[in-house]
Amino acid sequence: MKKNLFILPILVLSFSVFSQSVEFEKDNFPGKKEELKEAKKKLQLGIDFYVVGRQEFEGFKKAYVSDHKFLPVSFYDYQKAGYPNFRNAMSPLSDAQRFNPKNARLNYMLGFIWFISDPSNIETLKYFETAYSLDPKVEPDVAYWLAWANHLNSKWDEAIKYYQIYLTFLQQKAKNNSFEIEDVNKKIAECNSGKKFSATPERVFVDNLGSNVNSSYPEYGPSITADEETVIFTARRDNSTGLKKDENDNGFYEDVYVSNKKGGKWQPSVQLSKNVNTDNHDAAAGLSPDGTKLYVYRHSGKDGGDLYESSLFGADWEPPVHMNKNINTKYHESSVSVSGDGKRIYFVSDKESGLGDRDIYFSDMDVKGEWGPAKNIGPELNTKYAEEAVFMHPDGVTLYFSSKGFNTIGGYDIFKSTFKNGKWSAPENLGYPINGPDDDVFFVVSGSGSRAYFASSKQGGFGDKDIYKITFLGPEKSPLLNSQDQLIAMRANPVSNLKTENAVEVKMAKVTILKGVITDAKTNQVLEATIDLIDNDKNQILATFKSNSATGKYLVTLPSGKNYGIAVKKGSYLFHSENFNLPEGADYQEYNKDVALKKIEIGSVIVLRNIFFDFDKATIRSESANELERLIKLLNDNPTLKIELGSHTDSKGSDEYNLKLSDNRSKSVVDYLIGKGINSGRLVAKGYGETKPIDTNDTDAGRQNNRRTEFKILEK
Repeated sequence: MKKNLFILPILVLSFSVFSQSVEFEKDNFPGKKEELKEAKKKLQLGIDFYVVGRQEFEGFKKAYVSDHKFLPVSFYDYQKAGYPNFRNAMSPLSDAQRFNPKNARLNYMLGFIWFISDPSNIETLKYFETAYSLDPKVEPDVAYWLAWANHLNSKWDEAIKYYQIYLTFLQQKAKNNSFEIEDVNKKIAECNSGKKFSATPERVFVDNLGSNVNSSYPEYGPSITADEETVIFTARRDNSTGLKKDENDNGFYEDVYVSNKKGGKWQPSVQLSKNVNTDNHDAAAGLSPDGTKLYVYRHSGKDGGDLYESSLFGADWEPPVHMNKNINTKYHESSVSVSGDGKRIYFVSDKESGLGDRDIYFSDMDVKGEWGPAKNIGPELNTKYAEEAVFMHPDGVTLYFSSKGFNTIGGYDIFKSTFKNGKWSAPENLGYPINGPDDDVFFVVSGSGSRAYFASSKQGGFGDKDIYKITFLGPEKSPLLNSQDQLIAMRANPVSNLKTENAVEVKMAKVTILKGVITDAKTNQVLEATIDLIDNDKNQILATFKSNSATGKYLVTLPSGKNYGIAVKKGSYLFHSENFNLPEGADYQEYNKDVALKKIEIGSVIVLRNIFFDFDKATIRSESANELERLIKLLNDNPTLKIELGSHTDSKGSDEYNLKLSDNRSKSVVDYLIGKGINSGRLVAKGYGETKPIDTNDTDAGRQNNRRTEFKILEK
């Protein structure tokens, strides 16, 4: 390697007349000849690596501007540029700096290396401050990096001051530097946003998920099931598959890990599956709300990086399948989010057809179950800068994503937008401290909407990056705290012994989670069954799910605004139905509904919960069509069955009136079935009135349960 002490095209050799920088010369270190000689050797060794790393960095920067037509606006883009050489330069330069801590250029180089590896670390700021104080003209861009280091430490005014100094320098330069000017102006705007948002912080608790999830190695990219019982994430631990390190950054290769919650506590995380994790990088890119579909990111070397889909089959995950050409291209596809019904997928790509650097796209499932042509989500959410880490909430209308555009505080910030009346609302910055001056990405929200999960390098964690839970506390009222440090939004003005007269009102998502276990009614053996989700108003099957073959578990998310029918089916069993009428604006609810399916046997009784009648009449409403079709199919598939159709009422009204109404309703169902070709000799109509309640008649919910239509198998 050529020995060029302090010589680089990007480095300025002239010194300010006001420079206080101490050079590595013998006159400056009398009586320390040998120490100076050793320090200069270390200095030169570090410079040799630094020069190569900086050349790689400048080449990356030039290529980035050429490709993207603007400069990077976050350190995220810079992190691997020249990194191996910078890493090798760190130790010898640090040794030289301990001998001579007052050399401006040496402090500048160390500040730059620290920035590439850990930009918000206080060491980064310390070295740049020292370099600037010793010689403000040590390098033309020293004010820029000092500004950015202050920016990343939330020192907004200091950052703006140095950005302005560097902006003045750029404006005085003769050559074309419009990209650099745009970059600095954007960062000044980010600092102003930071001042604004940090002045009125969001009221949130932030809790580390603990040592069962996090380790001394990096954990990031969390995905959760809608009920928050499972978290799947990416980690770079020393037990990764293949036990290899990536030569680009000396970190272990990525693997996918999982932790499940039991008794309200996260269990020790483990590698997900040998079917998912390989000897190379495997990263979690998204998870379906029910936890049965996992999306994995892999980089094959043939393209920018592709997405794969894996399904949970019983107790294990199937090998990930490469997603089709409508999703994957020769460009870089990353994060994924699938809608609650599994019919639409959102993802991020930097393909040429985009509106900016990286854009959000969506694709709908076709009749063959394949993902159709991808469409750009549009300029309401995509900017000329990069978007990343898309997440569609189970409510089906609220989209969370990271962006470098809009009114960011710094780098990527997390935004949300709501789809209403055919268009996306203006993206809303989630505010400080959810968003900070560094990159905030991979943010997923619970089904309730009251909690979110993300990765951060916050101080006090277990390692490089940890996974945290955010709890949104709602506006205005002061929360009751166990620790004054727990509420990070109040860290600037900590208080203790706060009290609140009333519970804090938290805005919940408009979604219902239905989950449980499906079993055989007699043996209690878990069953894999098919679950149809029906829009009763439109008599349309919205989605079809399956319970897990190994556990019998199922989870379905139901956005508010529909009358839902649920039908659980399995061959040789009678179907089971449920009804959930969730009007627009219905708040978050979570139902645990275990379903015990009954064999097709004489005496088996099933409640038909999705047969509806006009009020106080025997007229069958149109919303009953899907339920009746299931009954017709059962009778056609089992042509020897003879059944009784029995109707029941609540206790309101006279005994005689209720008996007559229930009898007429049973006859209406029998007449409907006969009209659809079922032999009348197989059907018996019976009205029971209020004589066989299955619940109390003292509440609305109880009376509703008592108003029902059943069928009983009389002959097989």
